[in-house]
Amino acid sequence: MIDNFLIVLGLSIPFIGTSLGAACVFFLKRNLGDSVQRGLTGFASGVMVAASVWSLLVPAIEQSEGLGKISFLPAVIGFMLGILFLLMLDSTIPHLHMHAEKAEGHKSKLKKTTMMVLAVTLHNIPEGMAVGVVFGSILSDNKAITVGGALALTLGIAIQNFPEGAIISMPLHAEGKSKINAFGGGVLSGAVEPIAALFTIVAMGIVVPIMPVLLSFAAGAMMYVVVEELIPEMSQGEHSNIGVIMFSIGFVIMMALDVALG
Repeated sequence: MIDNFLIVLGLSIPFIGTSLGAACVFFLKRNLGDSVQRGLTGFASGVMVAASVWSLLVPAIEQSEGLGKISFLPAVIGFMLGILFLLMLDSTIPHLHMHAEKAEGHKSKLKKTTMMVLAVTLHNIPEGMAVGVVFGSILSDNKAITVGGALALTLGIAIQNFPEGAIISMPLHAEGKSKINAFGGGVLSGAVEPIAALFTIVAMGIVVPIMPVLLSFAAGAMMYVVVEELIPEMSQGEHSNIGVIMFSIGFVIMMALDVALG
């Protein structure tokens, strides 16, 4: 029973964070300002970097201690595979980043708003995988991952998902979508996370022996999103220092959560 409860909890918390953020469209009258968006993006970057290190890469290396001086190797392999996986998705799925003029991925006749949702959906995939791999580790009695550490990861992702939901729903409403439809777009962008998490948990039942690779794979995928998308967005325009400050705050909060709860 507790195992099933953990799975439902782990899959739900980040999705709830996105949905609550998307609900801001019902309470805020104006679109988020550029400085606010840069700050929120910086915060999300900090959370994701800290989660990649403390919740994924460090446990991956600890689980490989039996390899001696090359205990880093599974983490290196998994990390690079995660980078390549997101690079492949980024190159194939049509999407449009915030403030960008030109869409990326395969050429498509999709609407601008649809491709904006796809952009956020794309970088929610590694977050869902990260949640799935840590809870899958617990279900497989992996001692390197604790319940507290897994909950810290989900809480950290949920915190950074809140502004992401708002960053999607508010511009959609500003471009003419009704509040209900804008809210639905924000929620939809986060729906991929529990799906990716569940898929990862199921897959882990087959590939448990390479757990360190899976942990670092999720870390690599998240780091790709941070470097390729989030950091450039938080550095755009004047007074971009707000992005750096919020990055630091996000990083520290996620680090503290992981140490305190892990």
